[in-house]
Amino acid sequence: MAASERYVPAAGRRAFTRLYDPIVALTMREATFRGRLCAQVLDGLARGAPVVDVGCGTGTLAIALAAGGAEVVAVDGDPEVLSLARAKAGADAVQWRMGTATALPLTGSSADRVVMSLLLHHLGADAKRAALAEAVRVLRPGGRLHVADWGRPRDPLMRGAAWALQRIDGAQGLSEHLDGRLPGLLADTGLSAVALHARLRTGWGSLELLSARRT
Repeated sequence: MAASERYVPAAGRRAFTRLYDPIVALTMREATFRGRLCAQVLDGLARGAPVVDVGCGTGTLAIALAAGGAEVVAVDGDPEVLSLARAKAGADAVQWRMGTATALPLTGSSADRVVMSLLLHHLGADAKRAALAEAVRVLRPGGRLHVADWGRPRDPLMRGAAWALQRIDGAQGLSEHLDGRLPGLLADTGLSAVALHARLRTGWGSLELLSARRT
């Protein structure tokens, strides 16, 4: 991440870090969206195949993927949030690493799947594209990127929820998402077979689950 890019913790603001899990559980249909995302990542994946969870936050998804048979490397730039993740049941099955989305501490072509869940909207335009380029670098040819992040709100209720999210998370990284440009960003990075798997209504707006393939 560039020196001028402000680091944003998992909950948007540092004071909310320890409230992140209960907030997500209460407002985001967590069991539904994480369950669907986990199933999509594991679909067709051989047991023990490498998966990288970028911006892993408190580790809920990384631990679920490991329980599903993947060899998971979970990366986050926040030592406090990694400490919370390591304390969870099942955390011993995950390799936890400090690092940022724009400079992953991983070798090229080393992962069958890369996951970015509720990460990209925290990044400004340049950092977002750098993070996607890093995902492409780390993926093996034929590997898939899976993204869960905000999309364009399609009714007044979702627009109101997205407005509230902007007040908390800030508008810098959200604008491209709320304009519906995320699928195009994946394609512009050189990924192919960009697909929208689900669009879920949540307390903070419309959450989209997408995937794309490295050719």
